[in-house]
Amino acid sequence: MTFLFTIGFLEIELLDIIDILLVTALLYQLYKLLTGSVALKIFLGLLSIYLLYLVVRAAGMELLSIILGQFMGVGVLAAIILFQPEIRRFLLMIGKTTALNHERFWGFPWRRDTTEKLSLTPFIEAAKSLAAKNTGALIVFAKSSELKYYAESGDLIDAVISKRLLMSIFNKNSPLHDGAVIIANNRIKAARCILPVSENQEIPASMGLRHRAAIGLTEITDSIVLVVSEETGQVALVRNGEAFRNLSSADLRVKLNQFLFDTDQRPTISPSEKSVSAA
Repeated sequence: MTFLFTIGFLEIELLDIIDILLVTALLYQLYKLLTGSVALKIFLGLLSIYLLYLVVRAAGMELLSIILGQFMGVGVLAAIILFQPEIRRFLLMIGKTTALNHERFWGFPWRRDTTEKLSLTPFIEAAKSLAAKNTGALIVFAKSSELKYYAESGDLIDAVISKRLLMSIFNKNSPLHDGAVIIANNRIKAARCILPVSENQEIPASMGLRHRAAIGLTEITDSIVLVVSEETGQVALVRNGEAFRNLSSADLRVKLNQFLFDTDQRPTISPSEKSVSAA
């Protein structure tokens, strides 16, 4: 066994350094995940009890060691119950970045690409009309996942996409306007869906609940979210927790093509679509 150096009676190996770095990275990611939530205080409380247990056991206090040992015995189960939302969010983040989440893995097509035939015109026209009336809207474009969990939180529709239907859903007098519309497999899958709100403390105060919900969903999935602000009428597009705000119709088309179809090229515009993209 090769030792790099020694500190007193401790002999440090290369594997020890790698182990320390991995644990440090894991704790840092946990801290980022829990920052700004009550779960962080609970985690620090459990960590303090565990450290106290190690000190008590090292000091040879048998009675206190037994009591704390019994508590630590159910600590894993208690942590799963207490941190259920955070654990779920953490696993979603891992699943979002795995290789199997991509459309091709080692050259084999794992899933059929259904977004190539999606017409963007109804969304751009609807966003333009809604923004002119200061009517809020939240439209989610599902990519690798159909977002069944979030679709089931609202009302399932499974309808053909059209500007009139989108306008009707987000009409202020409609019972479906409050929440998000989910687009999957080139259809309007569900409306009035509940999205997870981001707990990022760096989000500007000017962003309302719609923007926070859009950011929260894109932090844990690869979906794209179109937001129309009810207060300002501005149109925004959110991907990977980053919001692109105050987009014109032309900018919105370019961004949607780039994010949904992975292309940076300005799409060819048909004569019927010139009025939409010229704004």
